Amino acid sequence: MTTEATGRTGLPATDLRPLLRDDWDNWYDTLLRAFGGAGESAEERALWRDITPYERSFGAWDGAELVGTAGAFDFRLTVPGGASVPTAGVTMVSVSATHRRRGVLTSMMRRQLDDIRTWGDPLAVLTASEPAIYGRFGYGAATFGLHAEIDTSRVRLSVPAGTDDVRLRYAETGAVLDVCEAVYARTVPLRAGMLARRPGWERLGVLDPESERGGASPLQCVLAERDGEVTGYVRYRVKPKWTDTGHNGEVLLTDLAAVDAVSEAALWRFLFGIDLTTSLTVRGRPLDEAWQHLVSDIRRCELRVRDSLHVRLVDVGAALAARTYQAPVDVVLDVEDAFCPWNAGRWRLSGDAKGAVCSPTTDAADLRLSVRELGAAYLGGVSLGSLARAGRVRELRPGALAEASVGFGSASGEPWLPHGF
Repeated sequence: MTTEATGRTGLPATDLRPLLRDDWDNWYDTLLRAFGGAGESAEERALWRDITPYERSFGAWDGAELVGTAGAFDFRLTVPGGASVPTAGVTMVSVSATHRRRGVLTSMMRRQLDDIRTWGDPLAVLTASEPAIYGRFGYGAATFGLHAEIDTSRVRLSVPAGTDDVRLRYAETGAVLDVCEAVYARTVPLRAGMLARRPGWERLGVLDPESERGGASPLQCVLAERDGEVTGYVRYRVKPKWTDTGHNGEVLLTDLAAVDAVSEAALWRFLFGIDLTTSLTVRGRPLDEAWQHLVSDIRRCELRVRDSLHVRLVDVGAALAARTYQAPVDVVLDVEDAFCPWNAGRWRLSGDAKGAVCSPTTDAADLRLSVRELGAAYLGGVSLGSLARAGRVRELRPGALAEASVGFGSASGEPWLPHGF
């Protein structure tokens, strides 16, 4: 999570210091205040304390006052082709309202990207509370999440053959964490944008403080099984609603994962058919998720799209060589990167579905673009062609844009970030 109001930058009157465990409460309270000051449950606070990457975090100090925070989780991100690439998950970025427009954020971003480079992570990613901020530091919106408000009283599902063979059963949420985590781990290599979770992260998905339920039920969990093996799970809440005409309860989906199409369909059918409910609220799902092709009336699903993961190439050569390309590419990219000048210049990218190489070159450029556009296109969900139509990519060799646009696509479907950080 990240925040800081946009504004004029100048010389910061702050000192950047590594985060010490004794400073964590002050550091975290500074972050919460920047996000509006709302408190969090003791359970949630304890979890964030446990998983905070102390060695990859720091604070901005104005004398004895802590006025800025920043951190970077140690992630591995699935990229097109299925490789799991070391990635810095930029998080907990904030600047106190008293220190806006003094260059604090810029100084923290400068320090952080320099650090990430020394760690050897070719990629940095974040989810932005204010997307307008981070483009100037080279981050491009690379994945998007699908939101839906589905009228389940009028929308029906037509499920694939074999769905009836899937057994569903309720499970106590905390008791099946390991089982659900094993299902999630099997899905990680299948779609670009997925995060391989470190130990402890499984607890984030089952935090269930009553103060954040908004009148809904405690978190519920249902497992899908085939031939005695758990093949999927769903976590959700139910918010009862009654009117003079009867029940109008709402199902709130929090998490769903499955290793095969019929288990996935069985879980969606279950959500659509929960007694005493007439709607299903969905947030941040993959843009190409299959249920959209199973519903009887897509209009009554009220689909919306929102940006999700923003990607920044910290090492252009290593990042482009880490993924594969669904069609052969051999292009010279003229990359603009004022914030990380080691990336600026021409890079020859040669690759296909088996692998790629990318190295500096003096050859004539085929495409010119900034590192922000490379970040947006990196996971295959944003087309270089669409960026070119927006004036963000310039074709210098006829045919190069079409070649690169096809190559940069992802055969595994739309990239997706499964959860925030």
